[in-house]
Amino acid sequence: MKRAVFLDRDGTINAEKNYLHKPEDWEWIPGAVEAIRGFNELGFLVIVITNQAGIARNYFEAKDVEALHKYVDKLLNKENARIDAYYYCPHHPDFGDKIVCSCRKPEIGLILQAQKDFDIDLSSSFMIGDKATDIESGNRAGMTSILVATGYGSGECHKAAEGAILADNIYKAFEIVKNQLIEI
Repeated sequence: MKRAVFLDRDGTINAEKNYLHKPEDWEWIPGAVEAIRGFNELGFLVIVITNQAGIARNYFEAKDVEALHKYVDKLLNKENARIDAYYYCPHHPDFGDKIVCSCRKPEIGLILQAQKDFDIDLSSSFMIGDKATDIESGNRAGMTSILVATGYGSGECHKAAEGAILADNIYKAFEIVKNQLIEI
């Protein structure tokens, strides 16, 4: 079985912008590329898990999200880094089909799909995000979860589950993961 680092997208690896879907609006959070490359070098799969309610709200389409992810892959390729897979939830309980799904964080449907697709050992994996729902989904899936203070993170610290690990940003989260591996 493989180990993975599951990353939230908006506010964790890129600057939080309302309903980001255009490549020209992409802006890395400082240290994100280096952190992703570091996770690659440590042998982790890097998997993005993201809620994309803009699809349900008809602000953009799934093809826009997928085009943005291809753009991000090109940027990372130039930096000798990679994201191994992207999983996104296109639903919102108040918009679109108003379905109750198992993929919108804090549900763990996307994580379980990635686990199945890549044969991932969740107990040796990590979830990193800027919202309490990211931390909740990681905890529910049996992973170690790290809340970053970027994006919504600084305002979410009080909502994070007890025992959540806190980091200033994704690069600091990478250092935490790296140090935990050294201690093992």
